[in-house]
Amino acid sequence: MADRVRVAVLISGRGSNMVALAEHKRRDPTRTYDIALIASNVPEARGLVVAKRLGLKSWAKSHVGLSREGFDAELDVVLHEHKIELVALAGYMRLLSPGFVDTWSGRLLNIHPSLLPAHRGLDTHRRALMAGDEFAGCSVHLVTADLDAGPVLAQEKVRILPRDDAESLAARVLEAEHRLYPVALEEYCRLIAGASLPRLPDRS
Repeated sequence: MADRVRVAVLISGRGSNMVALAEHKRRDPTRTYDIALIASNVPEARGLVVAKRLGLKSWAKSHVGLSREGFDAELDVVLHEHKIELVALAGYMRLLSPGFVDTWSGRLLNIHPSLLPAHRGLDTHRRALMAGDEFAGCSVHLVTADLDAGPVLAQEKVRILPRDDAESLAARVLEAEHRLYPVALEEYCRLIAGASLPRLPDRS
């Protein structure tokens, strides 16, 4: 593995965390990762327009009409064509197939808007409020076959205020995500750069 890890960022929407990762890299080109590809299952995703403005390579294909395994097989080919070494999910709203997760084991990161293991899945901010939690927050974790259950690499807490509703809490948690994800990605890439992770199957 090269000194700088080639990262693909997977998005389905506006791509604000993708922008945070790209800006972190832009501020210091010596960071331990390069964003080599933006990929999406939503060809009309706003984040793809932003990626183009940032000069990032992108690939998009609708998953409609394809099985989960079929779509992920096509995505896997594209990732290998771009010599991707690590995949960062950033608002990618589609479950990955077990085979894809197994192939990329140890190389799949995700940012989740809760303090895992609390509130896995969707609607995290409303659930945190309903539970009477003192803190919400976000977690960067490795992706495994079980939803939002992989090892947590980093977290940032966000205090829940008396006036908070789900929308105001979500906005503050998103700001925390933008701070946390770039640093966590940087640290993880530093750990695996030069490390002997299992080689990916050759698709050439």
